[in-house]
Amino acid sequence: MNPKIFLLLLSVYFSGTLIGQVHVSAKAKRETSNQYHLSLTVSLDKGSHFYAFNPEQNIEGPVVRFINAKVLPAEFFGQPLKMDDPVFENKKVNAYTNAFELSAHITIEGNVPATLKGVLSGFAAKGDEFNSVQENFSVNLEGGTETKSNSLKINSIDADHPLHEGVNDTQDHSALGVFFLGLLGGLLALLTPCVFPMIPVTVSFFTSKANTKKQGIRNGILYGLFILLIYLCASIPFHLIKGMRPELLNNIATSAPLNIFFFVVFLIFAVSFFGAFELTLPSSVATRAGKKSGIFFMALTLCIVSFSCTGPILGSLLVGSLSGGAWLLTAGLAGFGIALALPFALFAIFPSALARIPKSGEWMITVKKVLAFVELALAFKFLSNADLVMHWGILKREVFIGIWILIGVMLAAYLVDLPWFVHYGRLRITKAKAVLSVLVLVFVAYLCTGLNGGQLSLLSGFPPPHSYSVYPPTKKTLEADIVNDYDQALSLAKTQNKKLLIDFTGWACVNCRKMEEHIWTDPAVAAYIKENFILVSLYVDDKKMLPVEMRNDSLQTVGDKWAKFQVLNVKQATQPLYAVLNTEQQLMTKPQGYQPDAEKFLLWLKKGVTK
Repeated sequence: MNPKIFLLLLSVYFSGTLIGQVHVSAKAKRETSNQYHLSLTVSLDKGSHFYAFNPEQNIEGPVVRFINAKVLPAEFFGQPLKMDDPVFENKKVNAYTNAFELSAHITIEGNVPATLKGVLSGFAAKGDEFNSVQENFSVNLEGGTETKSNSLKINSIDADHPLHEGVNDTQDHSALGVFFLGLLGGLLALLTPCVFPMIPVTVSFFTSKANTKKQGIRNGILYGLFILLIYLCASIPFHLIKGMRPELLNNIATSAPLNIFFFVVFLIFAVSFFGAFELTLPSSVATRAGKKSGIFFMALTLCIVSFSCTGPILGSLLVGSLSGGAWLLTAGLAGFGIALALPFALFAIFPSALARIPKSGEWMITVKKVLAFVELALAFKFLSNADLVMHWGILKREVFIGIWILIGVMLAAYLVDLPWFVHYGRLRITKAKAVLSVLVLVFVAYLCTGLNGGQLSLLSGFPPPHSYSVYPPTKKTLEADIVNDYDQALSLAKTQNKKLLIDFTGWACVNCRKMEEHIWTDPAVAAYIKENFILVSLYVDDKKMLPVEMRNDSLQTVGDKWAKFQVLNVKQATQPLYAVLNTEQQLMTKPQGYQPDAEKFLLWLKKGVTK
């Protein structure tokens, strides 16, 4: 196949933009109780044509799939024409022009719906413009039954308890936490070989070029402010995306393909930090920025040339805060920018302090290699996220911990310059490296306790939960009475005359695991939940497909269902989030987010019962 044609097909396949407008109408004739003759009439705009099966051009032809029913495989037939196609250099192709009909005998498994919904997909062209087609259609089926779909909207809105109150507190705390993570990431970036040597050089430049001390201080402060501004601007696109559903970023963050992509990217980051190659932006970008003499362009040049060291750290920060929304990204970038900019402003104000900062040297190489091991460990966290939401069973809790133990042992070996790492060059074993090596080994010993069911309290949420183990299930954590079945939980609550405690959670949610392992297991909290509630956990990132009859354009997976359920009823898309309902499905108190204090969480539970 012509490579140009292949690239054309590939690009339009993912674009989803329709050039030749297609309209589909459908009718069905009943043959037996579950068999129908289905006809699709497809009309095209004038001058457009729809491609039939063309093996030489690698075009499959029209494909019909069904959304709300399981239909046994059926091939749709039509009568295409041979025509000269300008898209394929006027070669003969099989295509449909004007209006055409596709028909097939279909057999529906299970309940026959009253209305059958489907999608016609394929490729269409108009002149030499070529693009993909996705056109929905529906048709009434004789003898079909109207399926009673469970509404995702419940009677939970209570005027006495506005849903927006209190939930913002969780968001604020999360933003503050991400800000400090960004600050920590920026401080780490300062110690890398790409940034640290720039501090004395840049500050000396400002002080030497300034006519007065006051001007030097002003230039240094401006330089720092511009660095902060550049990083803040990186979050602007996330605020400008229109029509974004509240749960969209969370779906992105828990997407298995995206987490696998991040796994590969972080492996590349780690290999780069190990010294195999340098990750750099195109030199032309840095050159253009460097040609500008203004303070802003000097700050921009620093951000660009330091990318090989700051990129992996910044990437870790951005990915970690992705599911929280645009403002969490902004908070993290603000922390990162402040940490990176602060030394330049401070040393401009107090230039004499430059003489006391450490000199550049091999210690920065050690910092970079240590960060490489950290990036490697983070890479497996992303693979674990994908494994959890897809239930592959590849990285069970003990396997994940074992990999981190191996990485820790390798890091300790590097710090004391064992022969494994001789190809990096012999580096001095300083007292600081020896102490760090001991601390790493202590951490490894701590990880080892998790191989036999230990809680690993300091790492709650990073390893997979206890329920995702190579060992048989244990009762080390309070388990939900019901998982992903709201109707069953509500029925139990009515039968036992208890309140319903909804836990909006996620397989890849770190704070959810912290709540389960530290707060739910508190004796007073566990006893109160068991006595007063039916606890149901709804996983918003569960990628298990819904039954065919429950799917529609926006609901495909179990996670889609509960994410939409959460947004509709509690007006929030963050996890963890807890809501107390009575048996009339009325909200008893305002929802509670992540709460690391067991006494406060218990107080909130009691408020929901006694109201």
